[in-house]
Amino acid sequence: MLAPPKKEIFNPDDMSKWLKSEAYQEYLGFVLSINEAVQGKKWSSIKVLNDRVEKMVKLLDCLDRWIDEIPPTKQPQRFGNKSFRVWFQKLKDESSNMLKDVLPQELHHTIPEIEVYLTESVGNSTRIDYGSGHEMSFVIFLFCLFKIGFLTLDDSAAAGVVIFERYMSLIRKLQLTYRMEPAGSHGVWSLDDYQFVPFIWGSSQLIEHQRLPPKSFPDPDIVESFAKDYMFLGCIKFIFKVKNGPFAEHSNQLWNISGVPTWSKVNSGLIKMYKAEVLAKYPVMQHVLFGSLLSFKEANFQEQ
Repeated sequence: MLAPPKKEIFNPDDMSKWLKSEAYQEYLGFVLSINEAVQGKKWSSIKVLNDRVEKMVKLLDCLDRWIDEIPPTKQPQRFGNKSFRVWFQKLKDESSNMLKDVLPQELHHTIPEIEVYLTESVGNSTRIDYGSGHEMSFVIFLFCLFKIGFLTLDDSAAAGVVIFERYMSLIRKLQLTYRMEPAGSHGVWSLDDYQFVPFIWGSSQLIEHQRLPPKSFPDPDIVESFAKDYMFLGCIKFIFKVKNGPFAEHSNQLWNISGVPTWSKVNSGLIKMYKAEVLAKYPVMQHVLFGSLLSFKEANFQEQ
């Protein structure tokens, strides 16, 4: 039986160990491999889902239904609805059994480790907030599903486009229903209050798209037409829903990105930014947990 993952980054000095670890190499390698797998693939192009992918989508469907069963409480505070804690506790109580239903018997010994990444991926129940560390936890959860052999290389595009998009839809519903605060938002100068990875994978989906250059994405009509198929535009649609005023003011970084000539340049720039603004930042990384599947041991070689 695998043990639950644990904290390894206790102070800023530990960041150098993280950047030299197997975990860093494997996590970044996974993000890049999905980035490659989803290139040029829209959501509706992935029509045939195998049983494994279907099971993961159904698990997320179930978590979504719980939100309807646990409505927000009437309370004076505008943000951080306390009903989220009830929903979160239900996830903690049920996650092990849910994964037993999804994974074959021979993989049940991995559940104590991987279930923690699932529960950590939906936000913090004390602060009732959500940020890029929680998003990272879901990417690690997906990585673990590949590492234990439940998902295979053939599932890479579906993991990035279908499973991750279903997760995004769940997270947006949680954020809106329970008025979750952004964790560590940098305000107008950040890419987004909550997310980062869907912009990376979403920009890869749009590489070499004939009709949608980067300059087109701040256009609400374009967003409305293509948001379902393309993750990047799905993110922009959500921003339009929750923010008012000129796009260039409330989403300055994204506005600047719309001036980049090609999606491949957008994509490589976002990967660079993710490494610098998320993976190299102690306030995010201090919350990430490590175990036998994502090991904090020093890697034999390092690539930056």
